[in-house]
Amino acid sequence: MKHILLLIAVFVISPATPLLAQVDQPDLYDSAGEFAFVRIRYDSYYGGGFYGGTWLTDFPAADENFLRGVARLTNVRVMSKPIVLRFDDEEIFDYPFLYALEMGRNGGLSLSPREIDNLREYLLRGGFLLIDDFWGQRQWDAFYSDFSRIFPDRQLIELNSSHEIFHTFYDIDGPQMIPGRGGIRGRGQAGIDVASNHVILDDDGRIMVLINWNSDMGDGWEHTYDPWYPTQYANSAYQLGINYLIYSLTH
Repeated sequence: MKHILLLIAVFVISPATPLLAQVDQPDLYDSAGEFAFVRIRYDSYYGGGFYGGTWLTDFPAADENFLRGVARLTNVRVMSKPIVLRFDDEEIFDYPFLYALEMGRNGGLSLSPREIDNLREYLLRGGFLLIDDFWGQRQWDAFYSDFSRIFPDRQLIELNSSHEIFHTFYDIDGPQMIPGRGGIRGRGQAGIDVASNHVILDDDGRIMVLINWNSDMGDGWEHTYDPWYPTQYANSAYQLGINYLIYSLTH
């Protein structure tokens, strides 16, 4: 996996100002861009193959809008379309940043031994996995019962607002609860209104896995242009996502 040095332009933006204009700007993209958004396709305990399953939530609008945001708000050159891979695909080693979501639904994950081994190797080599959009203790338990097999000997650590990942590009006051589009306006699922970030570190203290619990960045990206969706949450979704991305590319 290549190490990438980034020169980043910083923009000062009011929290009430939309981060993206409602126009597509294809000149921002680069067919050989240094960043490709890779979404993970996975099997759930209660099924879900290539043409269905929770892994498809918000796809492809969320991914494409996030790429547009990265191009507009940073100097990172991006590819315009997301890529879909599985954990057992050797191609994941070509990309430093993987995204997965809703892994606590449909009974949680169902990982094969090959997926577990390949993902473990990817993360130990320097890869970064962001897991987004699952809510409450029941979904956590369903997700972690299988995911814990990847690093059974490594502790999960909850991040606080002082960690550098919240200050790599934007200064953010720790994890942010970003509600989904379908819930009560400004509220999380099942009345949850507090988010947390949990991580798995490598031996040098680098974040390998970041778990975004009780928050839905994907809906913040997907509904960027939805007048019903509160702008403050869309902004938070881009700011967090860009911080996580810049951290993954520089660590």
